Amino acid sequence: MKSPSFRNLQPASNAASAAGKGASLKRDTKPELRLRQGLWRRGFRYRTNVPNLPGIPDIIFGKAKVAIFCDGDFWHGKDWQSRKTKLRKGTNAEYWIAKIEHNMKRDRINSRALQKKGWTVLRFWESEIQHNIHSVLSTLISALTRNADKV
Repeated sequence: MKSPSFRNLQPASNAASAAGKGASLKRDTKPELRLRQGLWRRGFRYRTNVPNLPGIPDIIFGKAKVAIFCDGDFWHGKDWQSRKTKLRKGTNAEYWIAKIEHNMKRDRINSRALQKKGWTVLRFWESEIQHNIHSVLSTLISALTRNADKV
């Protein structure tokens, strides 16, 4: 996928841009670690951040072909219409809206690419993992159980 063009759109400042990039972890985020810990405690073994799969899933179960993404609420557009309305009222709205919409589009493209390769794709919001880990684990374990017979 081609990188988005942010021509004529600028971050609020170079310092703000650098701080935002530095604060946004690509891997080993708190929600991801919490989910991995829950899976490990239940006896599930997995791989993380496999670079040769579309989107570099956070967690994979290779034999069952299940790919899991732990999506940040802000960066991946949770409750997008509401968030977009709030962003429009803030600083540099055009930049942030374009950035997040690009992330959302990239997520859809990567999910479809994985599905075409026979993978089951599960995406969980960071807030969902933080506030309802048992439900997330239940959903994930159900998917693994369904896919176990496909191996």
